[in-house]
Amino acid sequence: MAQIKIENLRKDFGAFTAVQSSTFTVEDGEFFMLLGPSGCGKTTTLRMMAGLELPTSGRIYIDGEEVGQKPASQRDIAFVFQMFALYPHMNVGKNMSYPLLSQGMSRIDANARVAEVARLLGISHILTKPVGGLSGGDRQRVALGRAIVRNPKAFLMDEPLGALDAEFREHMAEELRALHDRMGATTVYVTHDQLEAMQMGDKIVVMNHGVVEQFGVPQDIYDWPASMFVAQFLGSPPMNFLRAHGLVGSGADSLALGEARITIPAQREGLSGDFALGVRPEHVRLNDSASLRGEIIATEYLGTTQIVTVRTSFGEVKARVASDQKVAVRTATGLHLDARNLSVFDAETGRALRSVANQGVLGLG
Repeated sequence: MAQIKIENLRKDFGAFTAVQSSTFTVEDGEFFMLLGPSGCGKTTTLRMMAGLELPTSGRIYIDGEEVGQKPASQRDIAFVFQMFALYPHMNVGKNMSYPLLSQGMSRIDANARVAEVARLLGISHILTKPVGGLSGGDRQRVALGRAIVRNPKAFLMDEPLGALDAEFREHMAEELRALHDRMGATTVYVTHDQLEAMQMGDKIVVMNHGVVEQFGVPQDIYDWPASMFVAQFLGSPPMNFLRAHGLVGSGADSLALGEARITIPAQREGLSGDFALGVRPEHVRLNDSASLRGEIIATEYLGTTQIVTVRTSFGEVKARVASDQKVAVRTATGLHLDARNLSVFDAETGRALRSVANQGVLGLG
């Protein structure tokens, strides 16, 4: 397996820039997620890693070798597509052995390798079956098997579970992560599904409009987003924003929202002008004695919890509270915000102001 290093990667399609100035490193053996909405540049980035697209500028290193201008056949990577890309006229075993035979391996050795990988994936019993009659899950296992038999330096996966229904997709995600842990394979995985990224990834790159917004471990990105885009893209419901205008001085540990004074993590940077205070719904409590006030306008029951929406003078706030907590629509309430888990953003640029609490987060903020 191998480390993959991306330096200032850019891809232009005529006047359109799909990827710009992307820089990050996938360490050897990591399960690495490229996350973002449709059109953000994540698939184009993956295709450049694979050699299916050549970069306009920048460098790609695989196992220490610069491969940016090399064709896919010379990179020793395996690509797994969303739509499986299996050969319909071949059975399962022949689909899996084809890459080995095409590289000159003997049929005996190829069949032995296929049998080994089939046992790993639990598909030994379907090796002689045509792929056309397989379920979506089995087709995905065959596609993975065809990639694994080559024993490449890295696996690149473009939304490989996207064609599966939601329930089975979650099951396959667990299987895929468990398979990765057994093999220790370097894997780069493209998805638009934040839950999938948080569930499976060792590291996540969040992309938007061709730009890397932030990268790091899932918990750090969730807790300390580098931008308002990341804060909104991760989380369900996403982070709340309370808009205000004023001064947040360097070293400040509180700010004013009207008549309310909100405690925040001590800031390493100052801001004068428009800013946004960000807080996750699970870090908001309904407390009648709190100075930040609002009116409950909606509730959403979710089983063990409920989402309560409160309208304030500074924007709507969603709070995740216990399902047995008594709340009533069209009544006033106070909001207590957990000071240890607040973020402050420059409302104009959308970038996070760094605090003492989050100074160790990997990212571009």
